[in-house]
Amino acid sequence: MVHFKNRYMVMEVFIDAGIGEQDPVILTQFNITKVIRDSIQLNFGECGLAASLGSLQVKYVNPVTKLCIIRVSREDHQKVWAAITMVRWIGKIPVSFNLLDMSGSIRACKKAALECDEAKFEQYKVAAGDRITSDILQSVQSCFERIRGLES
Repeated sequence: MVHFKNRYMVMEVFIDAGIGEQDPVILTQFNITKVIRDSIQLNFGECGLAASLGSLQVKYVNPVTKLCIIRVSREDHQKVWAAITMVRWIGKIPVSFNLLDMSGSIRACKKAALECDEAKFEQYKVAAGDRITSDILQSVQSCFERIRGLES
């Protein structure tokens, strides 16, 4: 049996809604996967894209705290990481990505992502004050459960 070695990256997305359109983009797995694929193709060509598509997957996205987990093969992780740092736009909204943690196992990545996500949500609650709704609280709690539910 062949065991595929992967790298898991915990990425933070910074959105600058002041420069782009008025309504900021809602982060989804589809949006992030699309801009990463486009960046790989632009910077590394068709061959680079084909090599990395086998293992590239956005495992988790929290649209409130702007945190995501990306899985990629060990052989291609530097290429994908480079392509992610070159992403400047999602739609017409300027963005930038920041690597918070990289790990070889989903278990270590879950732990780092959960700690970062909880800390960022606490900052969000302080900044939002009484404007935070029950829908947002429920959405964030479901995101926390999705992190805990990632395969071990």
